[in-house]
Amino acid sequence: MDELDLAIPKGIVDSLPEDSDETKMDMQKAVEGWERDLNAALAADDEDDAIEGVVDAVEHFEDRWEEYDDYVVELRAWGQSPIYAMAWRDLVASVVRQIYDHEDLADRINRTRHERIFDDGIRPG
Repeated sequence: MDELDLAIPKGIVDSLPEDSDETKMDMQKAVEGWERDLNAALAADDEDDAIEGVVDAVEHFEDRWEEYDDYVVELRAWGQSPIYAMAWRDLVASVVRQIYDHEDLADRINRTRHERIFDDGIRPG
């Protein structure tokens, strides 16, 4: 399977205030690290293990998306600008989309996630 090549969408970078160079660098470092970790998972000898690693990452990204989305609401409630939380939330969502768009990962991710739901539902308590 080909390696993932993740990118930060221009719209996310453009949404940040002009003095956000440090945040942009942090985002770039994060994306590079996520890309490295995902490609290491995809390089596993066993294809099922590779997909399990990608699914773990996707589920982690979805959890992070929810956290950032909660921050947006909380920051607004306190009268603060949520622009950075929104940018990180949107970046994480974009990464998940990029993963799903890569080769045949979407079907394999969905199959593995459904298997997990099924397994969790029938395990003895």
